Amino acid sequence: MKKYIILIPIYNDTDSASQLIKNIDYEITNQNCEISVLLVNDASKETIEFNNLNLVNIKSIQILHLLKNGGHCHAIATGLKYIYSNIEFDYIIPMDGDGEDRPEELKNFFNLTKNSNPEIITANRVKRSEGLLFKTLYQIHKILTYLITGNMIKFGNYSCLSKKAVKQIISDGSIWLSYSGSITKNIPSLHSVSFFDSIRGSRYCGPSKMSFINLVKHSLNISAVFKEVVFIRSSILVMIFSLFAYFFSPYFLILAATTWVFVLFIFFLARNDDIKKLNNCENNIKNLTTIYSR
Repeated sequence: MKKYIILIPIYNDTDSASQLIKNIDYEITNQNCEISVLLVNDASKETIEFNNLNLVNIKSIQILHLLKNGGHCHAIATGLKYIYSNIEFDYIIPMDGDGEDRPEELKNFFNLTKNSNPEIITANRVKRSEGLLFKTLYQIHKILTYLITGNMIKFGNYSCLSKKAVKQIISDGSIWLSYSGSITKNIPSLHSVSFFDSIRGSRYCGPSKMSFINLVKHSLNISAVFKEVVFIRSSILVMIFSLFAYFFSPYFLILAATTWVFVLFIFFLARNDDIKKLNNCENNIKNLTTIYSR
């Protein structure tokens, strides 16, 4: 029987996480596998309490409490590293704690691992629940990321990682910078990759936390994972602008200078692609508590 751990980072969002856990428990009925949940409490300011869950299928729920808030990506990276070092598992499924990663799609991961052993499964977004403006901006983000890095990234945190994949990912500092960027970077090192089409759900409580500013940060962090590719492509672009400046107008030098500023900013962000920071992340763990077990 395969063992799955659903890894859920949370920050001041207990109501959504509670609803998510109940929905997960309902959706995994009749699955021939062992499923546990590890919540990573990213130093929430509110008290993390779960009452009246009435679970029947989830084996256990634990909360990994962090001392300092580091953000979504750092919480996932810390959870992956902790699980790999301390808990027995076959697959880890990182999942947002607000309902936007739909529990009803968990069966797709289980089905794809039933008769084979893919090292990574991604839930590729084919439909989102946000408004038209955000959907348009998100499509622009994907296209720009592709043009800058050469990688079309269609997935977020919702994925399924084998033990081999987790080992590969936590041995590379890019997971400290961007989850989806790190997965994309490491996929060529893995041999068996699967995916399914996924629909982005709606938040259970409150508005989405993915604002325009956060989307820009997300896009830039992905680009920073591929800083070498960004440097090469930007250098070519600068040479083109320089030729245009020579033959047509010196104003093209402004575009060339802007491109170099962008490259410098990407390399500034890439400082977080740091294996030392990842290896020290367990120093930020306060404690582990078990809130449910059967």
